[in-house]
Amino acid sequence: MASIPHITVLGSLNMDLVAYVPHRPLPGETLTADRFATSPGGKGANQAVASKLAISQGAKLSRPRPSSSGGATTTSSSPTAHVSMVGSVGSDAHGAQLRANLTSYGVDVSGVVDAPSGTGTGVAMIIVDKPTGENRIVLSPGANHAVQPGQGQDAEEWVLRRLRVDDVPTDAPTNYEEGVTAHSVLPDMLIMQLEIPLQTVLVALAAARKKGVEVLLNPAPASPLPEEAYVGLAHLVVNETEAAILGGLGVGNANALAGDEAALERVSRGFLARGVRNVVITLGGKGVYYMSSAGGLSAEEVNVDKKGLVPAEKAKVVDTTAAGDTFVGRYALEAAVARKKGEVFDIEKAVREANRAAAKTVERPGAQDSIPWRDELE
Repeated sequence: MASIPHITVLGSLNMDLVAYVPHRPLPGETLTADRFATSPGGKGANQAVASKLAISQGAKLSRPRPSSSGGATTTSSSPTAHVSMVGSVGSDAHGAQLRANLTSYGVDVSGVVDAPSGTGTGVAMIIVDKPTGENRIVLSPGANHAVQPGQGQDAEEWVLRRLRVDDVPTDAPTNYEEGVTAHSVLPDMLIMQLEIPLQTVLVALAAARKKGVEVLLNPAPASPLPEEAYVGLAHLVVNETEAAILGGLGVGNANALAGDEAALERVSRGFLARGVRNVVITLGGKGVYYMSSAGGLSAEEVNVDKKGLVPAEKAKVVDTTAAGDTFVGRYALEAAVARKKGEVFDIEKAVREANRAAAKTVERPGAQDSIPWRDELE
C-alpha cells in the first residue's frame, strides 16, 4: 500500500429511493411514476466508488469491467489507489446492502460502523424528471448524523483513529475503537461532504490540517462555513449553487453565475483569498470552471497560477444523480496520485478527466451503478 496513494472518504451512505416521472410534480399534484428503483447511494459512498483502489478488486474508475469469466476486460488492471470509507449505517437491510455494494467494488468498509440501536440507515428520496434527467432530492440522514466525535482534543483523536489504515497488504481491518497498529498511517487524501454533521467535518478539517493530510471538500448540501474551514484547504469542489451560496452571492444568483465567466473568476478568487489552493466550480451543461493559487501575496491580492473554463462533454442525459460525485472521485484520484509521486498537480488535466467521467455517468440511471468502469473511459 505504501507505493500507491490512500484515499479516505468520510461521509454519507444512503439508500436511494428513485422515482422516474414524466414531469416535475406541481404543488398538490399526485403523479404516477414511469419507473421506481432502489439503489445504493449517498455522496460519500458514491465518491468512494468513483475513486481507485490498491487491491485486485478496485473501485470502478480504477479497473476495467470484469469479464464473464471473472477476469478483467483489458490488461491494464494494476490498481492505483486504496480507498477507505468511514461513516455510519443502521443495523438494517439497507445498511447491509450498502456495505456489501461498497465491498463488491473493493472499497475498504472497516470504518463503516453501526449507528446506535433504533437509528436507521440514511435514505434519499429522489425524483428524476425523465425528459431532462434533472433530479430533486430529499434526504433523511438517519445513521449519517451518528457520525459525531464529541468535543475538544478527544474529538480530533476520534477522527484520526478512524482515518488510519494499516500500511501493509492485509485484509485484517483496523480496530477503530481501541486504537491502531504500529504500521497504521493517515491517508494521502481525505474527501468530505456535508451530509454528515458539520461539526464532524470541521473537526476533521482541523485534525487533517495539523497532520498535513490534504483535504478535498465538496460542501454539499451547501451550508455556511466558518472562515477557518477554508484556510489551507487543498481542493474545494462546488457546483454553481454552492459557489453562489458560499461565495456570498445568494442562491438566487446561481444561474447568472454559471453563465458569467467574469463572475466565476471573482468568486474563485474570493475562495483563494480565504486560503483555498484549488477551486473547481461544476456548471452542468455549461462546463467546469477552475482556478489554482500560486501562493504568496495577501487576501487582497491573490496570486493565480492557472484558471480556465472547460466546456461540457457531449452526453445524452438520462439521470444526473451521482454525476457530481463521479467528478469528485476522479478528480481526487488525479490529485492523490500526483501527490504520492511528488509531481506537480495539473488541475486542468484533473478537471478534464473528471468531466469526461461525469458525462458518462449522466447517460445511465442510478447512482453507484451509473459510475463508469475505467475501460469505458480509455
